[in-house]
Amino acid sequence: MTYLSRRITFSSAHRYFQKKFSEAENKKIFGKCYNEHGHGHNYVLEMTVGGSVDPLSGMVINLVEVDQILKTVTDPLDHHHLNFDVPEFSKIVPTTENIAKYCFEKIKDLLPREVNLEKVRLYEAEDLWVDYNG
Repeated sequence: MTYLSRRITFSSAHRYFQKKFSEAENKKIFGKCYNEHGHGHNYVLEMTVGGSVDPLSGMVINLVEVDQILKTVTDPLDHHHLNFDVPEFSKIVPTTENIAKYCFEKIKDLLPREVNLEKVRLYEAEDLWVDYNG
């Protein structure tokens, strides 16, 4: 098994807010992330895939295809407010954990069958990231 990793960046705004919580609970649990207008991040998304190296091309997967997949997944997030612009996040809190899971599932659906998605890593900041392995 050979592993290949690639990264892409995108910028999004979000607000941590749970409809099932009271105002006091939201403030206590989410703190500054509960800000009414939200806040933004410059995210870095890394994906790692694994598979056999094709003996003719010498690749697990063509980077052109990898880049297209990553762009397809991140374009709906880039320069958007996740709570309002991405239907999946109207029902769940757009935490780094949930965004990583969202990206994993979208990428997995777009990969060729013979390529395994091993993990995604989503950086919210230099000192904060999430790994999601499905």
